Amino acid sequence: MKERFFMQEVQPEAFKAMMAMEKYTTTTNISPLHREMIKVRASQLNGCAYCLDKHAADARKSGETEQRLLLLSVWRESPQFTEEERTILAMTEEVTFISQQGLTAETYNKALACFGLETTAQLLMHIICINAWNRIGIATHRVPGQHYPTTAK
Repeated sequence: MKERFFMQEVQPEAFKAMMAMEKYTTTTNISPLHREMIKVRASQLNGCAYCLDKHAADARKSGETEQRLLLLSVWRESPQFTEEERTILAMTEEVTFISQQGLTAETYNKALACFGLETTAQLLMHIICINAWNRIGIATHRVPGQHYPTTAK
């Protein structure tokens, strides 16, 4: 597959806005490990090889184990994930597949109970951000192993 174009070169202002959103996500209450968990799971669901490659590597750097990364796609059947992580993963799946049922009341209420309103809103923004990146990566045929620069040109 050949990369179509680099968004940061063709639409630098749009890329700059996405990078601002990405930067915002680093200022939230969400731990780096949980941020990467969201990114890896959404990228698995969306089929974005570029983002999956990048965020699996970032998760490892944040201390995630190879076993948990491998079991992420079957988290419901794996005892390695905490209740908070299960809530994060359920939110990630429901928001990523928004047209199927949306964020269910059950998952939303679990998130509120685990995290409170502010952190639940922050989790939602993390999920939205990676889903946007996935769509850019897939639409432009980003190739795994080649990472975006940290700032727009």
